[in-house]
Amino acid sequence: MSSDPQSDPRQNWQNWQDWHERRVASVSAPYGPLSLSGTHWLSDHPEGRIPVIPGRWREDGDEVVLTAAAEDGLFVDGKPLTGDVRLTADNAPVAESRVSHGERRLVVLRREGLWAVRDFDPSAPARQAFLGIDATPYEPRWAVPGRFVPYEHRSVRVRNADGRERGLGLSGEILFELDGTEHRLQAAVEADGSLWAVLADATSGKSSYRFRFLRPAAPDADGSVLVDLNRALLPPCAFADHFICPFPPPGNTLTTDIAAGERNLLTR
Repeated sequence: MSSDPQSDPRQNWQNWQDWHERRVASVSAPYGPLSLSGTHWLSDHPEGRIPVIPGRWREDGDEVVLTAAAEDGLFVDGKPLTGDVRLTADNAPVAESRVSHGERRLVVLRREGLWAVRDFDPSAPARQAFLGIDATPYEPRWAVPGRFVPYEHRSVRVRNADGRERGLGLSGEILFELDGTEHRLQAAVEADGSLWAVLADATSGKSSYRFRFLRPAAPDADGSVLVDLNRALLPPCAFADHFICPFPPPGNTLTTDIAAGERNLLTR
């Protein structure tokens, strides 16, 4: 396996501490998830005018057409926009999004054929109120060997944090044991081969957020994978209400207490 849960405990703790500090820095960065101040679906604004965002935004097939005048103060690719520009979904980091308005970054998003504009503002109240992430320090018992069993890619409908149902792609199961009990998590395979699972457990909504993410590294050739619950993550919607995180798919709510990893957001 790519990582051995039985290796030097002190080094594992230090690795976890470094990871935790990077996470705190990442989410609190000027264009991290705490700065998301709105997700505006164009279907909710058929006239093309989005409150608090200048310009006129309209769908046109596989693109969005943005129309602006000089007084709108919009920039595209670092240049003032007067007239029309055709935009596709942004795939670059938020700080490199094509459209900006002052310090704000306006990110074009597409989900299941619907277009939206996300507004990232470094001055967002959530970012100003952030004090840190409540996380359980590293414990060896939460890092266990597992096995990834792929199956034919499928999509299941799950509720999202905004109350809507959307498809969640799944490509296999992660099998692992905790205290002699076998658990299974349905997971997606990311572009780099790593895994992504959305899970809840007996602590969810009580001593930890209502659900969390787990992102194990890519499995070895034989399917072996390290399941490190010390690195259970708060989803983006824990940091800003405007994210549309998927809830756990059927079977991904564990009946045991996973008192590990990131638990809750700390705010003023």
